[in-house]
Amino acid sequence: MASPRTISFRIDADKVAELDQLAKNLDRDRSYLLNEAVEGYLEQQRRFRAMVEEGIRDADTGRTIPDEEVGLMIAEWAQVGR
Repeated sequence: MASPRTISFRIDADKVAELDQLAKNLDRDRSYLLNEAVEGYLEQQRRFRAMVEEGIRDADTGRTIPDEEVGLMIAEWAQVGR
């Protein structure tokens, strides 16, 4: 793991207060929670990027679903949601 670095950014005061309350409730410090949040965000972005790259590879190799079939799938999902 790389050595920690200090950064700064602007955030609304109400979010800081909520973060501090959460840190207190969890018996953690603000830095811990911010590091957890950043790691979660980065992991989400890595997964999204991997999915996009997989989709591009699928499209490049002709592995796609016809528009009509997608339309039927969406209509089916809409029925399930009711």
